[in-house]
Amino acid sequence: MNDALTAALHRAADHQRRFETRFAAYFDTLADPAGPLEPPPHGRFPARALDLVRELSLRGGKRLRVALLHEAAALVTDRPVPGLDEAAISIELLHTHGLIHDDLIDDAPVRRGGPSTYYAYRDEFPDRPDTALALAVLAGDLAAFLAVRVLLTGDLPADRALAMAAVPADAGAAAVNGQLLDLERDFHPAPDTAFLHTVTEYKSTRYSVLAPLRLGLLAAGADPAPHDAELRAYATALGIANQIHDDWLDLFGDPAALGKPLGTDIRSGRRSYLVRALLAATDETGRRTLHTALGNPDADALAPVRDLARTHGIDRTLHAEAVHHADRAAALAATWHTRWRPEATAFFTHLPAWSVTRDH
Repeated sequence: MNDALTAALHRAADHQRRFETRFAAYFDTLADPAGPLEPPPHGRFPARALDLVRELSLRGGKRLRVALLHEAAALVTDRPVPGLDEAAISIELLHTHGLIHDDLIDDAPVRRGGPSTYYAYRDEFPDRPDTALALAVLAGDLAAFLAVRVLLTGDLPADRALAMAAVPADAGAAAVNGQLLDLERDFHPAPDTAFLHTVTEYKSTRYSVLAPLRLGLLAAGADPAPHDAELRAYATALGIANQIHDDWLDLFGDPAALGKPLGTDIRSGRRSYLVRALLAATDETGRRTLHTALGNPDADALAPVRDLARTHGIDRTLHAEAVHHADRAAALAATWHTRWRPEATAFFTHLPAWSVTRDH
């Protein structure tokens, strides 16, 4: 790992450490009966939903979105920026919303090394599956509404608060469309690359990369609109690199580092970048092996697919494809030094290399 990448990762780790304390304190205010959320005086379900949103939110994750928005603000100023904490909380709550609903859709029992919200409710209501499902949906909805609320109830000037609140609202709507496309994708026997890129953009890139960039600039008092095309191009390249690497990790990663079992996408029947590559590279016998594993909950069905992928070099070609998009993102960010602060520009330039070497 080169010195510049190490420095970028240290900056990201510093943002993460500061944020964890702030995020926990935020949830403390929500749970306070005298707090601004005014929790209902009766009933235990609302408090339990907030507990589960808190638990999943604080359980971990890379907090890459937090680093992105802080560094986006640092592109234009080295001064403290009011509203960045609220922006970070907002984008992480939006992510929690996505995780809860994604695990519900995928019937996933594990997330971040612990039970998914849906399965936590299933364990609490084993004889009432419809109630468990409804409660998980509502917990995810709660996280989404809180993601907008935190930006509208802070100390920012009204016009800036409204502009920033529009970002998670737009990103959340895009993510829902991405989830719809994600489901539609699996109706195609072999979706093409353009369709997969579109799923990636709407389901994850717009809220995980583009939204933090916009929020950071807005919090710092800069208008992101004149730079929208290049921000989108960077976000798209980084988002695709991240997603392809996620697909690689799903089959070849370390489950302990990932915090979930391997092969969840394949066992859910998802036509991912990995599946597309396998379908293109294998013969009829190989395709039968793959189709046996797609949608098959039996983890033993993964081993033949992993062997098949390695035999055809898919592990190497998929990694190379991720690196190609990461290099594209790095090249785009390298051009920012002519108008934005060099230290933050260096962060965005070196971050893509980490995105395709991480283990979770």
